[in-house]
Amino acid sequence: MNVGIVDQIARAVLYEGYMLYPYRSSSVKNKQRWNFGVLYPPAYAEAQSGADASMSQTECLVAGAVIPALEVRVRFLQLVERSIGKFATAARDLPDGGGTGFNLVERLEIDGKAFQPGQEAVEREISLHLLYGDSLTLEPTLRQFSFPAGTQVEMLRSQDGSIHGVIVREHKELNIGVEFVAHSHGSDLFRVTVRTKNLTPFAMADQVSRDQALASSLLSAHVVLGAKTGKFISLLEPPEDLKTQVAACNNIGTWPVLVGNADEKDTLLSSPIILYDYPQIAPESAGDLFDGTEIDEILSLRIMTLTEDEKREMRESDDKTRQILERTEALPPEQLMKLHGVVRALRPLKEEAS
Repeated sequence: MNVGIVDQIARAVLYEGYMLYPYRSSSVKNKQRWNFGVLYPPAYAEAQSGADASMSQTECLVAGAVIPALEVRVRFLQLVERSIGKFATAARDLPDGGGTGFNLVERLEIDGKAFQPGQEAVEREISLHLLYGDSLTLEPTLRQFSFPAGTQVEMLRSQDGSIHGVIVREHKELNIGVEFVAHSHGSDLFRVTVRTKNLTPFAMADQVSRDQALASSLLSAHVVLGAKTGKFISLLEPPEDLKTQVAACNNIGTWPVLVGNADEKDTLLSSPIILYDYPQIAPESAGDLFDGTEIDEILSLRIMTLTEDEKREMRESDDKTRQILERTEALPPEQLMKLHGVVRALRPLKEEAS
């Protein structure tokens, strides 16, 4: 497995649509974020009459192993609510009350840098190592995991070291189930099923908004499967003798593709967005732009044309979008030119039949 390539692609999937150009929270396209791979609490999903999912399913084929050994990684983002608090009087040390004596504000500026409330996300991962086929063929196995609720408080200091305010980051508890089973399909062929389930309890599901439900959801959820023994079969271009078995694979909310170096068949990425086998990040790319369906050059040029007011809002929206702006503004001309007119491969044109 080429770990570098796999991690690059998985990260691109994780942050696809995190914040889209023009990278400002006030823009229409960023009013409703987190649109890919969302697994809502089951009570909320049921209240939406099936329009939203609480479970995804990956099914694939593993060939060439009497007893396949698998590694399963479930990766997703968890929503974090960011609040800004301001102390009435700046202090050199932490105010009495352990940082609780502040008022929530919509904007706080310190030494020319602005802070405002918003939504962030934290990366989560569940790893299951070496799942053997002989123990999976009898009944589905469900393993449950929990991420407890938490609150983090970050002090906001001016250049002279005095404390003016705080950033409060809060996330809710998440309960997740990962279910897996493998069924034998003849000699040295297994169909593997992995289900990712949001098991988080959720009260008054029929009376809350989508934004409230997102706080108890898995965002950009996807699965990475690694075969320690055996090889995955491409679901996009399967061998002729396995097309029937591939067609019987039932993938729900996911799109499994081979990842890594071309022709390697030991890693499968089950993505909430449609990909092709062996997707790659352009080597000329300077970093994440959160929109794998766009062209880096176009996005970079658009960022460069933003007004100063638009750039200010971009800086204040989110640390990750601020990093995009700073990285793009620092691009040297030669790096930008590398994004322009790249040819990946050439192939001869088919001759017209005479």
